[in-house]
Amino acid sequence: MKRTKKVYPVKDLPNIKEQILHWVNHFSVCSFLDNHQYDSTHHSVECIAAAGEICRITGPDTAKAIDAFYKTNQDWLFGHLSYEYNAKHLEGTQKKNQIHFSDAFFFRPDHILTLNNEWLTIESYSLLPEAIFEEIISTKRAKSNIDPISITAGMTKEKYIATIQQLQAHIQKGDCYEINFCQEFHSQNAIVNPIALYLKLTELSPTPFACYYKENNAHLICASPERWLKKQGTQIISQPIKGTVKRALSDEVKDAQLKNELFQSSKDRSENVMVVDLVRNDFSRVCKAGTVKVEELFGIYSFPQVHQMISTISGQLMDNIGVNELVETGFPMGSMTGAPKKKVMELIHQYEPIERGIFSGAVGYINPNKDFDFNVVIRSLLYNSQTQYLSYLVGSGITIYSNPELEYEECLLKAKAMETVLGN
Repeated sequence: MKRTKKVYPVKDLPNIKEQILHWVNHFSVCSFLDNHQYDSTHHSVECIAAAGEICRITGPDTAKAIDAFYKTNQDWLFGHLSYEYNAKHLEGTQKKNQIHFSDAFFFRPDHILTLNNEWLTIESYSLLPEAIFEEIISTKRAKSNIDPISITAGMTKEKYIATIQQLQAHIQKGDCYEINFCQEFHSQNAIVNPIALYLKLTELSPTPFACYYKENNAHLICASPERWLKKQGTQIISQPIKGTVKRALSDEVKDAQLKNELFQSSKDRSENVMVVDLVRNDFSRVCKAGTVKVEELFGIYSFPQVHQMISTISGQLMDNIGVNELVETGFPMGSMTGAPKKKVMELIHQYEPIERGIFSGAVGYINPNKDFDFNVVIRSLLYNSQTQYLSYLVGSGITIYSNPELEYEECLLKAKAMETVLGN
């Protein structure tokens, strides 16, 4: 079984992206991953989309099943891991996320569309690429109005601050060094167009790891700036984000000052280096001795709403390391847990009122050579089109030096693009 393949020249990149997005959304399962023309050292692809489910891999042993798949197949897989996928050790009440993504889900696609600045490559098992291309270019760019959606906070500001103080008591006792704590904002009976939300969100906040991803009735509308893990050959790379400051777009001098303040911030550097050490430790369990290195520490990168502190860690894999070992040792990612990972996951389970689900999980792809790239699911709207439940979660890294009031303000800053999209 082999896909038919054809390449087409591209003249209007934004338009063809939107047409591809509308086309893949006709399928019950699809993935649309967009780099938004960010130029970086570890760039993978400008835009890649997949649709049509030939077969799926899901369940508690998804990572093992992926490794088994590649023993007999050379093909693409697209999908996600939810935060709770590696949370089997957590005890107590099981809270449910109301968006209903699977804990893990990967699909072998019928159709794959890869886009760079000049060319669109269409590959398909069941359709002629010419037929797909004609359908795509005939798709009209439909501008859909987004009616304001009323949003309810999952916890009051007072409850949030009290919880942060409880977590700092755990840090004071030595239970952990840093913990990422998240809160939810939600709306019930929300009738929305997920594609319109995605287009609006990424217009306001174009980011290098944005995605629109759908598993049946569950929709992820994601404007993530963060990479969890990339594999190319024997090299793996992680780029955790810790450190955020609002931009001053109307004042270049002030904006540069804020960028420098973030770089100099002892609190943000402390958070960032803790996560870097956590990633280095994770990598040391699967990489050859002496190959794990920090390529960049405290890099400051600018996005439409915020400046972010991003570090880059790399390593060379030992022989015969598969997806299962990488997931077992490195997921969920340290930037969304804290340190030490096992203990803070227990505290997250104890203090966060809901299950995170796909939020702070990862979405991405694995290619026929078993190379892959996965984001961190943050800055995202989550929607279930059957139950009409809409939500977003935001969080921040808590240390002993954190000011609970400022952490709450950081959460609101991270939520700003989502609030704007929803008319708040």
